Amino acid sequence: MVSIEEKVDLESDEETPLNSTQPTNKRQSFNFEANHVISPSKVSSSSVLRTMQRISLLRSIYVVLFKAKINVLLPFGPIAITLHYLSKKHGFVFFFSLVGITPLAERLGYVTEQLAFYTGPTVGGLLNATFGNATEMIISIYALKNGMMRVVQQSLLGSILSNMLLVLGCAFFCGGVVHKHKVQNFNKAAALVNSGLLLMAVMGLLFPAVLHFTHTEVHKGKSELALSRFSSCIMLIAYASYLFFQLKSQTNLYSSVDEPRENNEEDSVEDEAPEITQGEAIGWLAMLTLSISVLSGYLVDAIQGASEAMNMPVAFISVILLPIVGNAAEHASAIMFAMKDKLDITLGVAIGSSTQISMFVIPFCVIVGWIMGKPMDLNFQLFETATLFITVLVVAFMLQEGKSNYFKGLMLILCYLIVAASFFVHVDPSNDDD
Repeated sequence: MVSIEEKVDLESDEETPLNSTQPTNKRQSFNFEANHVISPSKVSSSSVLRTMQRISLLRSIYVVLFKAKINVLLPFGPIAITLHYLSKKHGFVFFFSLVGITPLAERLGYVTEQLAFYTGPTVGGLLNATFGNATEMIISIYALKNGMMRVVQQSLLGSILSNMLLVLGCAFFCGGVVHKHKVQNFNKAAALVNSGLLLMAVMGLLFPAVLHFTHTEVHKGKSELALSRFSSCIMLIAYASYLFFQLKSQTNLYSSVDEPRENNEEDSVEDEAPEITQGEAIGWLAMLTLSISVLSGYLVDAIQGASEAMNMPVAFISVILLPIVGNAAEHASAIMFAMKDKLDITLGVAIGSSTQISMFVIPFCVIVGWIMGKPMDLNFQLFETATLFITVLVVAFMLQEGKSNYFKGLMLILCYLIVAASFFVHVDPSNDDD
């Protein structure tokens, strides 16, 4: 009897000389097939990747340009540009430019919020305030280039007033109505730091105006300008120190109130998932900023003609109408966060934006005017400076408790209506003083 193992050995020995070439052929054919199998997979994976990128891009275009209802106003921008070249009706050009910038400013705020998902809440609030103020900065630079210093001053002042009274008031009101059965709290320490910076900005604006109207300058017309440029440099240093303090030195000061709310992580993940990628957000920021800058040029050119056509003071247009459009991003963001009971972010957007304009944008415009050879100064006239001073005091008193409700919001909105009515009947005395 031959065992099974011996049979297997005999069979393998008999087959080896006959099939000596077969394993190599099989190995070669397998390698040949493998090469042909792998390369189509590479091609298919790259095509799938390209398809996914196209789908992501199309989804991004849909989310940014079509999803929001306010985007129905986007065609007004091209209409304004067309009217600028086809007719001389500055009133219509101004109106359509104003309406056309509104959705762009709101979308700029939305894209900044999307970018904030990747940068964190503190940097996100700073980015929101910065790009929310991009509209005002662009309008100011165009106006400076055209020598319209008073428009720059009044539009920036109006932006501060709008953020502190209208934006914050609407946010407090809407948040208080939605959460009427609870007290909404915010970080009192951070709010007081911003209030202190705003008072410092008022100081920087107050002394050039007092120096001018008391006629106590050493060199008439020159001392006021020199003081403005010196104060602007100091304010820029103070704002840079504030950023270091906020982002590096005392980060816990700005995140302590929101920490207990991190228990509801599931709800936050569902409600706050980013809709576009970080690269797409950066690309959209660049495109929207460019679009706003183009449309702002036509808007600034039409201001004077629109004032005459609509029989409306330039001061009212600059202080009330322009900032409402420029603050569309902050308005939407602040209200949305207040309704989600995230008042720290609301204050970072509204009060942080006012702080940034007063401590960075205004001094920056003075320095840019200095480079351009334009006599841009911090003399905002007594009426405007007094309005800003009283507004800062009112808001500081509202914030000192560290709590908000709908009645506080209503009071801030009513204060803004008084300010708007005051500028409607205000005559700018700058021409008489010159």
